[in-house]
Amino acid sequence: MVASAAELPTIEALQAEIDAIAQAADTPARARAAVVELLMRTLTSGRDTVRRAMIDEPQAGLRLARTTAHMTDLVVAAVWHYATAYLHHAPIRTKGERLAIVAVGGYGRGEMAPFSDVDLLFVTPWKRTPWAESVVESMLYILWDLKLKVGQAVRSVDECLRLGAEDITIRTNLLEKRLIAGDRAPFERLDRKLWDDLFLKTGPEFVEAKLEERDKRHERHGGSRYLLEPNIKEGKGGLRDLQTLHWISRYLYRVDKAWELCEMGVFEREEVALFAEAAKFIWAVRCHLHDVAGRAQEQLTFDRQIEIAARMGYHDAGGRMGVEHFMHAYFRHAKNVGDLTRIFSSALEAQHAKAMPRFSMLLRALSFRSGASAAAGAFVVRDGRLATRDDQVFRNDPVNLLRLFREAARLDAQIHPAALRLVTQSLDLIDDRLRENAAANSVFMEMLTDRQNAEWLMRLMNETDVLGRFIPEFGRIVSMMQFNMYHHYTVDEHIIQTIRVLNRIEQGAAGEEHPVSTDIAKSGLNRRVLYTALLFHDIGKGDPRDHSELGAEIAERLCPRLGLDDAETELVAWLVRNHLLMSDVAQKRDIADPVTVRDFARTIQSPERLRLLLVLTVCDIRGVGPGVWNNWKAQLLRKLYWDTRAVLTGGADVDTTQAARVQDAKDALAALLPDWDAAAVEAECDRHYPHYWLGLEPELHKVFAELSREGAQGKIISRFEQDPDRDATTACIYLQDHPGIFSRMAGAFALAGASVVDARTYTTADGMACSAFWIQDAEGKPFEASRLPRLQRTIERTVRGEVVARDALREKRREKPRELSFRVPTRIVFDNEASELYTVIEVNARDRLGLLHVLARTLTDCNINIFSAIIATYGEHAVDVFYVKDLFGLKIRNPQKQRLIERRLFDAIEAVMPALPATAAAATDEPSRSPK
Repeated sequence: MVASAAELPTIEALQAEIDAIAQAADTPARARAAVVELLMRTLTSGRDTVRRAMIDEPQAGLRLARTTAHMTDLVVAAVWHYATAYLHHAPIRTKGERLAIVAVGGYGRGEMAPFSDVDLLFVTPWKRTPWAESVVESMLYILWDLKLKVGQAVRSVDECLRLGAEDITIRTNLLEKRLIAGDRAPFERLDRKLWDDLFLKTGPEFVEAKLEERDKRHERHGGSRYLLEPNIKEGKGGLRDLQTLHWISRYLYRVDKAWELCEMGVFEREEVALFAEAAKFIWAVRCHLHDVAGRAQEQLTFDRQIEIAARMGYHDAGGRMGVEHFMHAYFRHAKNVGDLTRIFSSALEAQHAKAMPRFSMLLRALSFRSGASAAAGAFVVRDGRLATRDDQVFRNDPVNLLRLFREAARLDAQIHPAALRLVTQSLDLIDDRLRENAAANSVFMEMLTDRQNAEWLMRLMNETDVLGRFIPEFGRIVSMMQFNMYHHYTVDEHIIQTIRVLNRIEQGAAGEEHPVSTDIAKSGLNRRVLYTALLFHDIGKGDPRDHSELGAEIAERLCPRLGLDDAETELVAWLVRNHLLMSDVAQKRDIADPVTVRDFARTIQSPERLRLLLVLTVCDIRGVGPGVWNNWKAQLLRKLYWDTRAVLTGGADVDTTQAARVQDAKDALAALLPDWDAAAVEAECDRHYPHYWLGLEPELHKVFAELSREGAQGKIISRFEQDPDRDATTACIYLQDHPGIFSRMAGAFALAGASVVDARTYTTADGMACSAFWIQDAEGKPFEASRLPRLQRTIERTVRGEVVARDALREKRREKPRELSFRVPTRIVFDNEASELYTVIEVNARDRLGLLHVLARTLTDCNINIFSAIIATYGEHAVDVFYVKDLFGLKIRNPQKQRLIERRLFDAIEAVMPALPATAAAATDEPSRSPK
């Protein structure tokens, strides 16, 4: 235990105090109240002892858990003493009135976090008696008065056996039990009959049930051990997985300690050491998590991660935050848990305690023998899985460390756990000599570019540390987390997820979601370049330098080793260096502006680069995590791709066709208004300036033409329509133009709970504003039709001034604890080259309710006219881009004016959110890059 004997009470001392209270009290009610008060003080003191220990010994996880369980034992035993000695005293009890108070489950194992459930089993020899029922009831009421969360059952020995045979959860609880108080005889009889009549006869059945239960639990909690906000109890690689190993080993081998498995040949001593370290670390995290949350919380959320990292002694170092070092350690332990599970499965199969894989062993064996593989002599099919012929195959030829995985993919067979265990024991063979071996690199590239199995191969090689050893630069990012709300996975898992997406595209399984990428894949592309670029695109993460530049340098160094020629190496390096470019331009710039497309095409330079970059960008965004990709991003990327392709292939000249495009837009409007006479169409066309025709689609031109017929002085006309192709709702608002109108509308959308992803406003020659907003709900989806009328009313009231957005947002703006953990340095960029007509102001800041409104209002106060706004959000990081002019319709080129606007924007942001020391970029010709 953590605490010394002097800090912890004894059961004898507690019983003596209870005796003194009971004898001194003048009524039973006062005695009971005093006993509850005594036990509450005992619990509080015990928790304080554990809390002090957490600070003094923050990594002593198991000892913290055992101290908590010991304190609970004292309280339960004291309650038993009081209930039987004073509340229901029975000097002479029959055999049928014997009662055992038994801890089961995690409590039975003697390990508890500060707010774990107290699972109790009250065991009677036969059916329960009135005396036993009275004792149980009194004990439970006292324990509930102590604010303990008690899980209880009252059963006879025979009932325990019957229910345990029927229910695997009850059986598991009965596997871990301790006598806390009461009579020993029922407990010993239960233990003996469980082993003799149930456990010893149902080993394989129990193993299969627990492993199936584990797989379903993993699926419920995300299916990956590399989720950035893991459930440390139920998630993959968490505490429950360790406990599953413990349950199975105890059920099959009747062992209490992991070290005993060494003597039985199940684990090596080094593997048991990994087991102990993982349990110690995860228990420490769980105890801290319960303590800081003040309740039984198991999800390691971002805000808790920071506090627990500091408690456990992790500090900023090497260009990475302390919390990132902490989570790196967590994921390494979670990975080790997976390794131990695989090793344990190997031992179970060897002893036939676990069912063999269900596929045709003969067919696979014949396929294996008929294959013309160089590794045919090194591997065999055993128990339906690919295994090594002997323990020397890797020592005899280290290239076999890679061939094992390739052969498994070729046979579509799983690898025997014993072979994977031998792989982990042979990692020292992966040295510079093997890394430079041409045959080894050829095998690796075969696997990396396997259109069916690349994801599975890379993941399995990563799980066994082969990938990180063969490419040490990749090993550096294994289990590395990025502390932001945008990414869902660690860096290595993100890369493997991108390879999974490319596999699906190549297999034709993503044609509906990604039609352009699927067509590109079908038409043929350099697969070696694309897969290699995906493997390297984030390999530079975690270094103070720009990860894209560092990744490109790594690619230039490693590609020749992997067998790529000079042209391929140059292309991979270019893709890695620019892997954020297409996403940035599509989401942060006005791609309807011809200058945007022209400048992007100038950077791309060739159709081949464009095709590869589009597919890489799609894979990269999809690999971030569920819910990140949507139709809005898809539409932006496709439009940018097709417009740029037209420029690169000579199908369009954006510099010479602007007048023609304006005329085409006017002709399209006329076709959409067949009921209008020619004079009315011409009058409508004359009201608008060229950028209106270039910035909106003909369908929206039609909407505003129709709204103009409904409009009147001082009247606000709006139309809201679903745009499923973009996963957004289009809001068209037509009203008299006046300063600050954009800011008011942005505030209105924020008040209505709408996220603006794009906005454009154009003023007509007769002073009317045509404003189009594309909005999404909190889930990143279009608003339901039933919500649109209320949304329209909110917009109109705010624009009229009936609701002051600034004041209303101040009331609604509340920091969520999870979001308080993040700090995004405010960064402001002025760009006068990205557009012919406008100055582009890009604001990077932490996302916050009403941020767009605050920024727009500030720009208006600076006498700046906003013509369009493009909003991109990356988790907690918001990028709001404004296309603006000054009051005279000119670009903002004066440096002094830029500094004034910059300072006002900083002040406005800091007024609504605490910010880190801000940095501002000078005016630049290059679009800024935000982290994915």
